[in-house]
Amino acid sequence: MKRSRSLKLALMSASVLTVAACDKPEEVAIFENLEQCINEAGFEREVCEAHLNTAKQEHVRVSPKYTSAADCEADFGAAQCEVAPQQTSSGGSVFMPLMMGYMMGNMLAGNSRVATQPLYRSKDNPGNFRTADNQKVAGKTGISKVPSSVTKAPTTKTRTTRRNGFGATAARNAGRVRSFGG
Repeated sequence: MKRSRSLKLALMSASVLTVAACDKPEEVAIFENLEQCINEAGFEREVCEAHLNTAKQEHVRVSPKYTSAADCEADFGAAQCEVAPQQTSSGGSVFMPLMMGYMMGNMLAGNSRVATQPLYRSKDNPGNFRTADNQKVAGKTGISKVPSSVTKAPTTKTRTTRRNGFGATAARNAGRVRSFGG
């Protein structure tokens, strides 16, 4: 085999291994409330409270935002949305889904690279927690393994959504052309 071909194969193998290593599973802790964190997982109250408070702060910053309650409820379900603290540029209300849980690094595993963040449940897939960036995390509380891509801090939401944009509803509606009137 020629030397240049051997080098190309070696480089390709190294890049495949690098990509696989980048998205290796990370161990995280997922909870719906403070009591689960303390009683079921055995973390100290101060640790659980600190991570819950961080998730609540992040919830306001990163949750999906909607210009109407109906649009938010189309993605998250009836009575699963709240008025956001901010308003639209015209002074109208902004709506966001309720925070249904939070994710933190598993301190027992020494994992500090995981961003503490709020979690949501979509109307179309209520059995799974999702991040504010709409990435599936897990279906149960407690210690779980998730792809490392899910553990990164979610992006700040600076725009409001006027149509369905979360979960399977968005995928179904993406190809449709909506027509009103005759």
